[in-house]
Amino acid sequence: MRYGDGLLEEIRRRTDLVQLVGRRVKLMRKGRVMWGCCPFHAEKSPSFKVENERHAYKCFGCGAGGDAFKWLIETEGLTFPEAVEKLAAEAGVELPKWSPDDEAREQKRKSLYEIVELAAQFYEAQLRTPEGLKVRDYLKRRGLDGKAATQFRLGYAPSSGHALIEFLKSKNVTQDDMLAAGLARSSDNQPLRDFFFNRVMFAITDGRGRVIAFGGRALEDDAKPKYINSGENPLFSKGAHLYNFATARAASIKAGTIIVAEGYMDVIALVRGGFAHAVAPLGTALTEDQLQLLWRTTPEPILSFDGDAAGAKAAERAARLALPHLKAGYSLRFAFMPVGEDPDSLIGKSGPRAMTALLDQAMPLSDMLWRIETEGKDFATPERRAGLERVLSSLIADIADAKVADYYRRDFEQRIFEKFKRRPQSPRRPDQNRPFRNPGFQGSFRQGPPRPQPGTAEAVSPAVKASLLARAGQAGKARDAALTHKEAELTLLLLEQPGLALRHGELLAELAFQDRSLDRLRHELLNLAASGSSLEKTPVLTHLEHMGMADLLAQLGVRSNPRPPESVPEDETEARFLRAAADFRAMAEWEPERERALRRFASEGSEESWREASRFLRSSHE
Repeated sequence: MRYGDGLLEEIRRRTDLVQLVGRRVKLMRKGRVMWGCCPFHAEKSPSFKVENERHAYKCFGCGAGGDAFKWLIETEGLTFPEAVEKLAAEAGVELPKWSPDDEAREQKRKSLYEIVELAAQFYEAQLRTPEGLKVRDYLKRRGLDGKAATQFRLGYAPSSGHALIEFLKSKNVTQDDMLAAGLARSSDNQPLRDFFFNRVMFAITDGRGRVIAFGGRALEDDAKPKYINSGENPLFSKGAHLYNFATARAASIKAGTIIVAEGYMDVIALVRGGFAHAVAPLGTALTEDQLQLLWRTTPEPILSFDGDAAGAKAAERAARLALPHLKAGYSLRFAFMPVGEDPDSLIGKSGPRAMTALLDQAMPLSDMLWRIETEGKDFATPERRAGLERVLSSLIADIADAKVADYYRRDFEQRIFEKFKRRPQSPRRPDQNRPFRNPGFQGSFRQGPPRPQPGTAEAVSPAVKASLLARAGQAGKARDAALTHKEAELTLLLLEQPGLALRHGELLAELAFQDRSLDRLRHELLNLAASGSSLEKTPVLTHLEHMGMADLLAQLGVRSNPRPPESVPEDETEARFLRAAADFRAMAEWEPERERALRRFASEGSEESWREASRFLRSSHE
């Protein structure tokens, strides 16, 4: 490990986390703690806490949390060593000297940055030469003037095939370094030659704005390939970087999202049209590394594709790529250009407002997946419908996050119901309304309560209405008691094994306890987890007593110095906690729908609302 724990702790101690976070988030003081709206997910009321005393931040909405190092990694896309170096410099902490090998490798990287920067300056200068006129004309046809060329560091690679090599030689750059920087190529029995020649050049930068590679577009229409990138080298891996990312990352904070376009020219058109938060992959389909880079910047990037068949295929690849990596609050949205248009032509013809409208209508990932599997397909037979359900089930199985997978399951279940299983919209007697079962339905979706059908007649007598509402009141009290009991069960499991709050902090943050005392205890455990404490049982109980919760612990039958209990395997306690949490969430999520159905029945008293309320009432006894 390059940095010792003592050094990292010293950097944390000297870093004003409130000031660091406050550069991006508006914070307000409440007591000794600063609060703001979480930058990692959309919210209107502050649930994002920053504490200098604990050297930690924590969001109780989405579960994001960490220290100053994690903050820079998540918000600026830095690596851990880069975050350490940046914070150490700001805090005035001297980092230890590296070994000779470490120093040699770093010096090599620094020299490569300098060499690639020299190449960028060379290409820019060549654009202004007489030979560069043809490139300037090309850029002019694309609506790009000299100001745009300077802004995006556009350039020209001369056609001779050795102009850059000669220039770098004049700067005392060795051939080995040219090869290492991806600026030259060699072949058997052939002299070294430029990697790029007779191409429009696009400078590719890293997250800190340093030029690390280039993309080149051929000037001849029939040239293949039309676009090429620098080869893999110590500075650059095309699957791990995004074009314009350094600029877009900063702009995305204000915009609230980031746009992923298909290519360099699309990004340039978007930025010039007022969308500085635009990036593009580097000649390949979106990769997992690029996806994680996007999510470290914003929770819901918008992927913009052409409206043709190629765009549809690219969108499908991106949608399937994202599935295993989805987590609460993090997803993708998809926007498709009108057929025959790209961002440049759309903004040129209709202005930035047209692009804004297109982005505002971007479809969620769930809609994209449904469209992929259903658009233009015939589901006239039970076998085809069963096949669709099987495919949707396989998509859900790809989602690793159990909570997200459960919501996708419910969403697809509802779509299946709406598309294939609606009952006729004619009035029926209550005894005729047994749930409709489709024999072809063999998927993993659960049968939910029937959706109300418009147009049914008023058909429930006052006596039936009063009886059902009375039973609903009794059932509601029973469910409230069951929720409180489940909250107590979860709390006892957490107190038995406080480390659960560390391993499952995101899950715990989602559980909204009704009992205020238990909810306060839950928040305190989350605070301890966010602070980086080890969460051993006895110190945690002692801390809770000091926080004024001794009476609550006594009511729960928990003491800070208990007699040695019977040994219970940790994995068994964890399994019980996860089962209890799943039960609690299911109960809590079902309740608002039940209340809505009962309110509707109380106000309407229709046969349709009677069926829905009865269904929910029966479910409370199942």
